[in-house]
Amino acid sequence: MSLSKPTSILRGTLFTVVMRWTDRLIGVISTLILARLLVPEDFGIIAMASIFIGLVGVFLDVGVHVALIQNKNPLQSHYNAAWTIRLGQVLLSASFVFFSAPFAADYYGDARVVPVMQWMALGLFIAGFENIGTINFQKEMRFGLDFQFMFFKRIASFIITITAAFIIENYWALVIGTLVGRIVGVILSYWLHPMRPRLSLEKFGEIFGISQWMLVSSIGGYLDNNLHKFIVGRQADSSTMGAYTLGDEISGLPTSELLAPLNRVLFPAMVQVKHDRTELKRLFLLLQSVQTTIAIPVSIGLALIASDVVAVLLGEKWFVVVPFLQILAIVHSINAITTSCGYILLTLGWVRYSATIAWLQVVCFIVIAFLLLPDSNAVEIAVARVISVLVGLSVVFTLLLRVMKNIKLWEIIRSISRPVIATIVMALSIFWIKTVIVLSPFFSLVTEIIVGAFVYVFALGSIWLLFGRPAGAESYFTDKLIVLRRENN
Repeated sequence: MSLSKPTSILRGTLFTVVMRWTDRLIGVISTLILARLLVPEDFGIIAMASIFIGLVGVFLDVGVHVALIQNKNPLQSHYNAAWTIRLGQVLLSASFVFFSAPFAADYYGDARVVPVMQWMALGLFIAGFENIGTINFQKEMRFGLDFQFMFFKRIASFIITITAAFIIENYWALVIGTLVGRIVGVILSYWLHPMRPRLSLEKFGEIFGISQWMLVSSIGGYLDNNLHKFIVGRQADSSTMGAYTLGDEISGLPTSELLAPLNRVLFPAMVQVKHDRTELKRLFLLLQSVQTTIAIPVSIGLALIASDVVAVLLGEKWFVVVPFLQILAIVHSINAITTSCGYILLTLGWVRYSATIAWLQVVCFIVIAFLLLPDSNAVEIAVARVISVLVGLSVVFTLLLRVMKNIKLWEIIRSISRPVIATIVMALSIFWIKTVIVLSPFFSLVTEIIVGAFVYVFALGSIWLLFGRPAGAESYFTDKLIVLRRENN
């Protein structure tokens, strides 16, 4: 499949966007309700446990899904091997989490982390039994089943978490909701897909040949995204940790919820055209343009209106989140530029390059945080994160140009220049509003969103027309809207 079949790709992307946004809407509503029922300290305890669990749990996602998606005609034995590998790794992961809980509590200086980690280790173990056949929902673009799987698992966790929060009013509500979500996920996976995997290592070599590099890449990626939280958890109290973690989660919503659905649809499409370097180049430049057109203005816009967002959605007790949200939103806007580059490397099988990028950013962050800023506070740690992802951005462009020799640096810059310029214009308009208009936080937030969105779209369209309507996100969305209108008439 390629983007020469625009309607199927667009519909798939739209369906996945709806699916992802529904999932995140439930998550956001849950977070907002819990923020009113609980305190930053509760979020901090769960964040402390989750980071350690995530570091170990990264072994659960070692890339067996990538190996199966890249294989155009996988046999049942491939699925059995992938399921077996995942089961073995999740057993080790859950055991390590359970027995390392006291050490994590010593690291954070909070004994409450121990029982939380041990119960969540059980959830990690349960999740390993999910039906490996559900990978075909993405591989075969069966988005209806993918949506059902996601929705029912999320809604069950949501209902139980909120109910428990009303009753016990502490962090255990989050633990209970997570366990229920894991159990429901396993049940749903076998209800929605007929595959019944069994223990087998027949195709172990083929699956693990890709998975071992995905393992290295996944660990590096996890450390890249979470090492800063490890340090904050060590140097700050649980309340600061909770605020920092929530700020990171909110700041990442624009990129994760807008780009992840697009990537989920286009990754299988890119795999199918990977031998046609001309088409792959076209697809990459278009993907790069679409991602930056959407994610950069939303991330930067969120940073600019952070104080009003926190005041309206979370309440005054969460104002400590504001500086973290502002700085980390910049991190996620930079990551939006590198995302499509990473998918090109995965598509072409250069998993080790993806691993190199992630680990390089980890090393860069360690140098800044431990050597240059050894006594850094939470805000300074967030700034160090910005610097490390900027280094990663330069490296990923270098590796991409090495792998895709038919792509030039100026072509990449051209694909992202228009949304960057339009975002600057939008930012100036929001600064102007804050200077000349004084409103309540709610009306200020609404005004800034409406004006910022209008100015950005107008500026982007004007720049596109000024440059002679070049190929990119603007022409792509315009063409698809025309196609959909014709089909509906």
